[in-house]
Amino acid sequence: MSDFGKNPPPYTQPGYTPAQTYQPPPTTETVIIQTTSPAFVPVSNEPTRITCPSCHAQVLTKVEHQATTRTHCWALILCILFCWPCVCAPYCMKSCQSANHYCPNCDAYIGSYQN
Repeated sequence: MSDFGKNPPPYTQPGYTPAQTYQPPPTTETVIIQTTSPAFVPVSNEPTRITCPSCHAQVLTKVEHQATTRTHCWALILCILFCWPCVCAPYCMKSCQSANHYCPNCDAYIGSYQN
């Protein structure tokens, strides 16, 4: 038989070991667990009894009133109309401020109520 058409064996040097073939690292699977909280929590200007979306406890919310842009606009209008003694009234009235609700257990922000 003739060796014509056959591939010759690869040439190797003495004492040479061929490089290892590339092995990709083992794949790891990442699992992301996302909890959903209710998109709408009904709150009012006063403390509200709800289930906290963060700690899942039945609580009466802690309310902190905060001045908003609307509060500042009312004060400016009173100032422009020369009602200077009444300028601080919007800052004292809860109806002119937003009511921010927090959980008393975990201090998580629950929502805001704006008139």
